[in-house]
Amino acid sequence: MNDAVPRLVITGASGQLARRVAELVLATTLAERVILVTRTPRTLAELAARGATVRLGDFANSGSLRAAFAGGERMLLVSATDLERRTEQHRAAIDAAKAAGIRHVIYTSGLAPEPPNPAVVAPSHHATERALAASGIGWTVLRNSLYAEFQVPEAETAFQTGKLVHNRGDGRVAYVSREDCAAVAAAVLAARGHTNTVYDVTGPESFSAADLAALYAQLGRRTVAVEALDDDAFVASLVGGATDDDHMKYGAALVASFGRSIREGYMASVTDTVARLTGRPARTLRQVLEPARRASGSKG
Repeated sequence: MNDAVPRLVITGASGQLARRVAELVLATTLAERVILVTRTPRTLAELAARGATVRLGDFANSGSLRAAFAGGERMLLVSATDLERRTEQHRAAIDAAKAAGIRHVIYTSGLAPEPPNPAVVAPSHHATERALAASGIGWTVLRNSLYAEFQVPEAETAFQTGKLVHNRGDGRVAYVSREDCAAVAAAVLAARGHTNTVYDVTGPESFSAADLAALYAQLGRRTVAVEALDDDAFVASLVGGATDDDHMKYGAALVASFGRSIREGYMASVTDTVARLTGRPARTLRQVLEPARRASGSKG
């Protein structure tokens, strides 16, 4: 074993982003130097068989984290999914990392999370970034743009209905593929350096609602009309007749908050971070959506 290679910790390793980071890291790093932390260790049996260390660690149980992180030097802290509790969970994870001897934490954040960004996810990202900066250990923040994959349902609806309903106003966003976010995270985690640095991780081109409609029209081989709504009307359009479904209403409000954030300019960043840190071009939104177009049966 080469002790010059730091031991790398990846949290939430059963999730889509973190698992892909783990796969990329294992392709270039000695498996015995990789520690995967998850609530469900059995789901990572394949990676354990390749030599990675898999440990139980649950953000909802902060007492489990110090032992899970033990022996690591650099750690990827993938943001937790519980929006109401994750600020507290992230702070506990940072404290546990410091106590376990972690020297550098890389955190997956979002674009421009500082107030008054109206995106529901922004306050917890901002609080976590502040906690990292105050922790006394090295840090890197990866501010990921909105995933290109999240546009697949909207594109499929446009293919079917010929309409793009939105609350983005004239705002723009450079959607980034999850694969590119994973590649950037793997590159930063496995390398030394990047200390106390913030990277905006975006796709190569930004889109307005009109641009999206034009792309959907090209992919779907049909005209796509744009219907701009205010926030309340947009939420109502997503909820439909399910007025008693609190889960649906919460989800609709979450989606609308991203639309408002785009409209107010918080998602406008366009960078070459993917190309600079991975050595290859970022995937375009068209490349991500093409499989959805083929699956929808759209014909030219």
